[in-house]
Amino acid sequence: MSGPARVALGICVFCASASAISDRHRDLAAAVGAELARRGHFLISGGGSVSSMGAVARGARAGGARTVGIIPQALSGREVADAAADELHVTEDMCARKAEMMRRADAFLTLAGGLGTLDELLEVWTTRALGLHRKPVVVLDPDGVFAPLRAFTGQLREQGFVRSGALEVVTWATSLDAALDAIEQEAAALAQARPRRATAGARVPRTDSTISSA
Repeated sequence: MSGPARVALGICVFCASASAISDRHRDLAAAVGAELARRGHFLISGGGSVSSMGAVARGARAGGARTVGIIPQALSGREVADAAADELHVTEDMCARKAEMMRRADAFLTLAGGLGTLDELLEVWTTRALGLHRKPVVVLDPDGVFAPLRAFTGQLREQGFVRSGALEVVTWATSLDAALDAIEQEAAALAQARPRRATAGARVPRTDSTISSA
């Protein structure tokens, strides 16, 4: 007997747009997109077509997933906006970009990245710890890029700057399957505790790419 049907989720992936990174990070991002699509989810990204950000979007589309890109006007040229996205939303600034990604997403998955990725991770981490949302926050870090961050936040907790329980709202994974399993399990538990709207996270058939200003 098969298990319960998997609910389609809008998974927001935070990752690198830098070109100097190792190919293994781009390869992992592409694998994330492909597996996300295989599981029937859709992608929300920062709207760039380069580096890991482009790789995850292309991987998702190759697997048939819908992709939604959200990029600020100032970066739409620098990061080469993902014109192939099913939806591409151009925001006024970085703050509006993060707010729109957070509003649309059912869950957050962070891959290795730089300051922008760190900013996005800390935003969803902090707001989850404060109880402003209950969406899954998962970090996929097979190479230990964020190990110093985990150690530092642990030190902050030991010194009383971070309250008990705030670090536990993030799930850390070293494999792709473990990361997406964690998202699906936590999302399912949340859905049981608070029933979802019937249309939330529903997968929409691909149509021609749409570009808009948010």
